[in-house]
Parts: sequence; structure tokens; C-alpha cells
Amino acid sequence: MGKFPPSFRSAISTSMAINPSSLATLNSPSIPPKPLHFPKKPAKVSRKTQNPNSPESLSVPPQLRSLFKSPHLSDAKKLFNSVVSASKLQLDIRLHNSLLQSYAAIATVQDSISLLNHMIKASPSFSPDRSTYHVLLSQSCKAPDTLLSHVHQVLNLMVNKGVTPNQATVDVAIRSLCSSGREDDVIELIRELSSKHSPPDGYTYNFVVKHLCKTRALATVYNFIYEMRDSLGMKPDLVTYTILIDNVCNTKNLREALRLVGILSEEGFKPDCFVYNTIMKGYCMLSRGSEVVGVYKRMKDEGVEPDLVTYNTLIFGLSKSGRVKDARKYLDIMEEAGHFPDAVTYTSLMNGMCREGDTIGALRLLEEMEAKGCSPNSCTYNTLLHGLCKSRLLEKGIELYQMMKSSDMKLETAAYATFVRSLCREGRVAEAYEVFDYAVESKSLTDVAAYTTLESTLKWSRKAREQGLAV
Repeated sequence: MGKFPPSFRSAISTSMAINPSSLATLNSPSIPPKPLHFPKKPAKVSRKTQNPNSPESLSVPPQLRSLFKSPHLSDAKKLFNSVVSASKLQLDIRLHNSLLQSYAAIATVQDSISLLNHMIKASPSFSPDRSTYHVLLSQSCKAPDTLLSHVHQVLNLMVNKGVTPNQATVDVAIRSLCSSGREDDVIELIRELSSKHSPPDGYTYNFVVKHLCKTRALATVYNFIYEMRDSLGMKPDLVTYTILIDNVCNTKNLREALRLVGILSEEGFKPDCFVYNTIMKGYCMLSRGSEVVGVYKRMKDEGVEPDLVTYNTLIFGLSKSGRVKDARKYLDIMEEAGHFPDAVTYTSLMNGMCREGDTIGALRLLEEMEAKGCSPNSCTYNTLLHGLCKSRLLEKGIELYQMMKSSDMKLETAAYATFVRSLCREGRVAEAYEVFDYAVESKSLTDVAAYTTLESTLKWSRKAREQGLAV
């Protein structure tokens, strides 16, 4: 990204610088462990850690993804036979599983099982393993079935074929149920699999906790934890507490977050840097800079070394709450600690300076940023564009916009709206329309959003001119 030209930097020097067990105390003692019924609330949760035995881990070749056009079993058998006869090489188990998964995407569970049986007969070298049955299990968990009869059918098939369900099997079933919004069946299946085959491992347990945090009320999450503790003896670990703390921080329930930190310590876990960063983020959401500093000092007192995220969060929180001078001090402290400020650090400070009307100071910080080898990003430029327009430095804003345009950078909503408003206020409507065209062409905003902003600005401009408030 290019440097700022000397003419732009000249603005800097001008005179314009004007010990209970587990979670026994997690929730109110008045809430006893009880069977769960989850109220419906759609949500989407991702999981980075995947089980290698899960059907999701299969990389289905593109040519196989839509190989099966018809859900009819007879057509599927004929197609499989043609694949086998056309192949000069021996088909491995991975290809068999891919074919089965491709058909399972459009067929019923029963027909998928029938196709598997046909595959075994038509291809004697093919011997299904656990991952094969996991394809069917995932399909059965996603199929409409209030009694889990399809799930039981697949599990029984596995056992009859000498493949014992293990923790990977539990993981596949639970994640598939959750992805289908069938949380009501999760605990029932966990109970059954734990008693007959295998309990879930820590990854599956924490996945369910995270999923429920995203989709259900906090009391429901705690009830699940109670259930797992009382029925299976599974206790929350540091990851579990971190998930809970992150959830309550996102809902701005900082009192509960600090209480969870206390429980975490009572259970013998030492809060790590991520936990403290999460709590700091929560205070940033509330613009409570003093509390952010308090968390930072607490982690230092407890021997937890802050990382780059800690300092970035601290600087962002202080800048957002109007304590830019204090934030600037931590810029030096983080460098002394060996953490070099990045674009996020500098942009947070610039944002705070622009909020205070110190756009010239933000430009000086930009010089310092580039001098230290840190390149500004799109957010940096949008922050400065917004600040320049707010400070009535429109010409410098136009010059900055031209640089952004030449670099194919997108305009953020706030910067676009402020820039267009500033142009219209000065009677430069044609230029405002040009900015509108660029915002649409660069897909910075949707056509509707960009036009709505421009239209409302033009109406405001006409009214202001009629009242003698604008050029």
C-alpha cells in the first residue's frame, strides 16, 4: 500500500491543528439438575477441530458430489455397477465411502443402507470400516426422526458387523444432531452411547457446551453441565470455562464472567491469557476503560504474561472510552515487552484521536506507524477518511479517497456516509455521485444501502441550503 504524498502530510504541520464439585456454584442453587427441553432458537456454530473419522472429513471428489442424480435405489445400484466395471484399478475404501456419501445426500437412510449392502456384494475387495458407518450415522442423525429409530438402526448395524462405536462415533452423532437443530436428542443419545459403548470425549463435550451457548439460554447450558457431571462424572475443564466466559462477555454479563473466573480458580485451573483477553473484550464492549486496565493489572499480578491481543484490546478499550493519552502510554509499554504494534494497534489509537477531534495527531501517528515498517490497512484508511471529514479537512479526505480508489480498497459504511455528506455540504454533488458509483462497483456497500445513504444526504443538503445552512 502506497505512502501518503507530501501534500497530504503537510496537513500535519499547518496551523489547522487546532471447592464445590465441578459447577455446583455455576448457577443459582435454586436451579437443580433436571431433564432438558430446549426452546427453539436457530443458530449456526462452527467447529475447527474435526474428527478424522467423521464424514465431514471426507474430501469428496468434485465429480462424485453430484454423481447420483436419482434417489431411487435401483438407479443407484446400476450407477455403482457402471463405476466398478469402468474402473481399471481397484477401488479403495475412500472412494467407496465418497460414493456412499454422495448417494446419502439425496436418499433415505434405508436406501443408503441397501446401497452399502449392494456395494459389499458387487465389490468383494471392499470391506467397510468405522468411517463408512459414520457416513450412514451422520445421515441418520440429520433425517427427520423423533424416536431416533434410524440412528439405532445404524448403530445396531455397526455392532452386528463387528464395528464397535467409539468416541469418534459419539462425536459424529452429536455434531450431526446439533447441526440439524436436534439438541433435544443430544443428551438422550449421549446417555445411551455412554452406557452401551463409549462416553463422549472432552472435545465433544466442549463442542456441545459451545453449541448450546450459541443457541440456548445460559441456564440451559448449566443444566447440561450438571447432567454430564451427575450422570457421567464429566467435569468442565479450562476450555469449558473459557467458552462460558466468552459467552457471558458477549452478552455483556461481566459480573457472571468474573464469578466464573473465581470458580475456575477454585476448581484448580489458572486463568490463562485468553481468558483475561476475553474479559477485557467484554469491558471494551461497554466502553469501561478503567475495568480493562484493572483486568490487565490483575493478570500481571497473577503472573500471566500479556500477549499482543492483550495490548491491542487494552489500547482499543482505552481509546474507545476517551482515554487516548493512557492508551498511547501502553503503546510504549508493549514495545518494551517485545510486542510490536500492528495495524490493529495503530488504527485503534487513530480512531480514538479522531473521536477527540485530533485528526492531526492521527496523521502524525500514521507517520510513526509507517516509519516503523507497519503498513496501514483498509480499516486504517477508512478511520482516517471518517476523521478527516468530521474535522472539515475535506480536501485531504478527497486525496485520501483517491489513494484508496487507486488501491481498490473498499469503503466502510460510516466512512462512505460521512464522506458523501461532506461533499454534498460543500455543494460537490457530482463528486458525491462518483463516490456512490465507486462504492457500488467495488461492492463496498449494496446498491440499496449506497443509494439510500446518498438519497437521504441529498435531501438533507437541499433542506440545509433552503435554510441557508449549507453552500
